[in-house]
This record gives sequence, C-alpha cells and structure tokens, in this order.
Amino acid sequence: MRRLLALLGLALLSWAVLGADLTGTWSAEVVLDAGSGTASFVFKQTGDNLTGTYTGVVGSANVTGTVKGTDVEWSFDAGDAGKISYKGKIDASGKITGTVQYGQLGNGKFTAEKQK
Repeated sequence: MRRLLALLGLALLSWAVLGADLTGTWSAEVVLDAGSGTASFVFKQTGDNLTGTYTGVVGSANVTGTVKGTDVEWSFDAGDAGKISYKGKIDASGKITGTVQYGQLGNGKFTAEKQK
C-alpha cells in the first residue's frame, strides 16, 4: 500500500513539474464585476505555446498564450470589448483557476475544466 501511495505521489509531482497538455476543448465558468457566464476554448498546445479559439458572450476569436509548468495564460482581442486576458494555475485535478481581465467589461475570476 505504501508503495502504491508513493508511486501515486510521484506521478502527481511529475505531472505538476512537467505540466499538462492542454490540447482539447475547455469550458470556463467566469465571474466578473459585471456578471457571470461561460466561455468555451479549443486549445492546441505545442511545447510552451498555446493557440486556439474562444467562443462566448463577446463572440468568437483566435487565442494565443503560454504554458510554463502549472502556470498558464492566454488572451484574445474581443473587438469593442477590448483585450481579454486569462491567467491561472493548473491544479492536481487538471482544472485551471485564476483571474481574468475582460477588457471594458471588468475583472474577475474563472475556473476551467477540460471536456471529455
């Protein structure tokens, strides 16, 4: 039993150090000063680079960002709403939590989960 727990702990530590592959579809619950909503992202990760698309309240846009270990950030231009930037950390369960600056719509927090 101890050996199994040690292997599990080592696997989680390796995952946290090496980072996760964020490639796939993600759903983010966003809470802003002005209200809340859901955003959808389709990411492709190549090394530390993150690209993809956003779909949500302000329409759709191309996304660019970076992944460094468990730190992740991405942004996109939302036209009249301005630049929207997400910055978060990937936790041991694979969720991303962090802060978001939603252009002229205000600041807030988000939690994102990869869709299966």
